[in-house]
Amino acid sequence: MDTILPIKGKVKFKITLDPGVWIFDDRRLDLNTYFLTEPQEKNEEEEYIQVTSKHWEREIREGAVFPPTLKTERKFEKEKVLTGTFGIPFRSFLENAEPFEEATTLIIETAEKEVSLTLSQGYELILGFSKDGKPLKEDGPVHVYFGDGSNKDNPIKHVRGFRVE
Repeated sequence: MDTILPIKGKVKFKITLDPGVWIFDDRRLDLNTYFLTEPQEKNEEEEYIQVTSKHWEREIREGAVFPPTLKTERKFEKEKVLTGTFGIPFRSFLENAEPFEEATTLIIETAEKEVSLTLSQGYELILGFSKDGKPLKEDGPVHVYFGDGSNKDNPIKHVRGFRVE
């Protein structure tokens, strides 16, 4: 039961988080590269136009190229999962718990201390759940990173739960 993390307090729904299943989640982030790139606002329509035009140009120059087989894609995905360092944004979990309007603070409960953040800072957190393809058993089950990466070399460890106040 050490790997289950509750979100409790001034929330409409008390939620439990299981980091063991996040490896299969499409929202997972590669922590080796996530904090190296500047977050940019995405204009999905413009991005779609750019991708489509590049594809169209390539087909005109080179002819149609068929994508790799599903078997090849699965092989690379499996290899990435077995060796990667991953995290997941905390935002959707906190949104699903639905903090009450009077809630202003998120408390990260650890084995040693409690870390207090504003609720808006809480929405930007990234929860690291694997390192080099292995779950964080020694000092986990998750490491908490601030969204701006300011603590990427010294994340909050030994997390036991989250409390909204």
